[in-house]
Amino acid sequence: MKINVKGTVISDAYAWIYDYFKEPYVSPSKVHDALEEAGGEDVDIYINSGGGDVFAGSEIYSAIRDYKGSVKIHVVGLAASAASMIACAAKSDITPTGQFMVHNVRTFTAGDYREMDHTSEMLRQANRAIAAAYTSKTKMTEADALELMDAETWLTASDAVGWGLIDEISENQNANNQTGDEDDLRMAAAAGRMIPASVIDKMLAKQQELIEYFS
Repeated sequence: MKINVKGTVISDAYAWIYDYFKEPYVSPSKVHDALEEAGGEDVDIYINSGGGDVFAGSEIYSAIRDYKGSVKIHVVGLAASAASMIACAAKSDITPTGQFMVHNVRTFTAGDYREMDHTSEMLRQANRAIAAAYTSKTKMTEADALELMDAETWLTASDAVGWGLIDEISENQNANNQTGDEDDLRMAAAAGRMIPASVIDKMLAKQQELIEYFS
């Protein structure tokens, strides 16, 4: 069975927004439902995603690891941010032209110095949680993983294999493979909600239409 992890990684709570605007996304429920439908048969997961919500990515990662059947992950374009965590959930390959990116968790906050200190510590712990996926997959230490994340590291297919984040380079070029679009590349793993700029722009445009209509 084939499962796609393409587009933005989002919480189930915001799936209706993406459905409304016909924006590509993957959410935990999509993956849970697909794995349940697979019923233990072999599963191939195709990843081309710039990432998104950290907690949604973690839930998808856990669902794949918990699946009782055989799983093979194929990075067919980009596995970045939260999607790079998902790519570490099972045996994997990557197209020769694929890329793998890791970076620190990001979020937005406001408040006094105490709230800022609390948010900083929360982000550090979130980084460590993501690094756990990398260290579980590879022989790298937590310090190695956090250093790569600090540097916002972009890896070629061979680099990703060299670090052990991906098991091998694929010899098969799938005609359905497609690279990420500009919105995907602007996605960052975050402790909160992640929405592509294109969705925000469309929502603002709809809002302006309503304002003009009722004014």
